[in-house]
Amino acid sequence: MFKTSIFFLRSRHPEVRWAERADKVYITVLLPDSKNAKVNLEPEGVFTLSANAGADNNLYELKLDLYDKVNVEESKISIGVRNIVCVLEKAEKVWWKKLLRGEGKAPHYIKVDWDKWVDEDEDNDPGDIDLGGMDFSSFGNMGGMDGGGMDEFEDSSDDEEQEVTKPSEQDMNKADGNAKPEEQGAGTMEKKETDAST
Repeated sequence: MFKTSIFFLRSRHPEVRWAERADKVYITVLLPDSKNAKVNLEPEGVFTLSANAGADNNLYELKLDLYDKVNVEESKISIGVRNIVCVLEKAEKVWWKKLLRGEGKAPHYIKVDWDKWVDEDEDNDPGDIDLGGMDFSSFGNMGGMDGGGMDEFEDSSDDEEQEVTKPSEQDMNKADGNAKPEEQGAGTMEKKETDAST
């Protein structure tokens, strides 16, 4: 007897995090090592994404019917090594009740980005939040889902963003000469080994 296995090729949904201000919506799609990313944004508030990622080169797709209209020409995108970050300009400067239009809860893969979140009554700062010096391109210059205008992102292995991290307290102590004895010993041992080899 033969057992037959049927494999259905289905796309997966990446994790999405979002936050907003009166004039912007921040969408971060967590998709490490994505390839062939195609992103489209329509003025009516339809955001679509298609990309391959993972060891098995799985297909990830996403379609979000945003709560309200957006200004495509002023919206920006950055496709990085670990995620795709979008700063969407709202057509009207009003706070949205939620990310997606329609009734019911958001899908399980859409979560609040608490690192970027600010409550409506605390939004006094008109400046943008710090996005780590990411290189953003305009959605208006990207074309549609066919990849038109996406050539600069398709094979960006030479241009990939570098993650910038703050120095840890341990690194700061070493720089100040306040390292713990076990940390000091590690550095002196390496020096002794190099001195012995010369």
